[in-house]
Amino acid sequence: MFDRLKARGFEIHFLSHAEAIMSVDFPKAAQELESALVNASIPIEEIIAGGGGEAKGTQRLRKALAEKGWVKTTFVVEKIINGVQRESQSHEVDHVRAFESGARIALEIEWNNKDPFYDRDLENFKRLHADGAISIGVIVTRGRALHAAMHGFVRRFLDRHGIDDFPALESFDYVPTPKQRRDIQSRVGRANNPIPFRAAFTDKFVSDKFGEATTHWKKLEDRVHRGVGNPCPLLLIGLPPSIVTFG
Repeated sequence: MFDRLKARGFEIHFLSHAEAIMSVDFPKAAQELESALVNASIPIEEIIAGGGGEAKGTQRLRKALAEKGWVKTTFVVEKIINGVQRESQSHEVDHVRAFESGARIALEIEWNNKDPFYDRDLENFKRLHADGAISIGVIVTRGRALHAAMHGFVRRFLDRHGIDDFPALESFDYVPTPKQRRDIQSRVGRANNPIPFRAAFTDKFVSDKFGEATTHWKKLEDRVHRGVGNPCPLLLIGLPPSIVTFG
């Protein structure tokens, strides 16, 4: 299962018998997931440009999943005693695959959020599984190797285009904040041990945008090892460096 993803370097991790459930009860869902993910790509220019809103690579992946029936769903769980509603909770999940049997698989994509979003996702999965609303929870996020490669990718981009100042970045729609500009310029222009623009920019850009407090494999792994989301069966998928393309 997921052999094509593994061949591209995707990390695949199952918890709480999710592999057995997926292979026996939901082989079609596994095929759909693999098909949507195997050709995923993010041009390095999109990583640099960034900007507000959701990343274009995430948007493409969401579209591929939606076309296969993995759609946004709001679950409403109500507690009723003698016909009187005592409690009501809603849980919105970005991608849910529903089957004729009534079974469902829930999936969230965490490309580059603040890492507490993992707590939200896993707790939602736990509650929905306990209420019989889902059979498996899936999280797609930056894999360990991709997270570690971001610094090298950004530096490769700068080297490839010979970028040594902020104006050279304008054609790639990168607009630094005033603070980012000051921090980079202070390191480049300091009297003692100044560093080249490319090194200063890469360090600041990666630490700000893809730092340790964002959603990546180790942060997710830490949580599931602590039991967050347990006992909901989980499938964790780590995006590999091979999805980042140049040229």
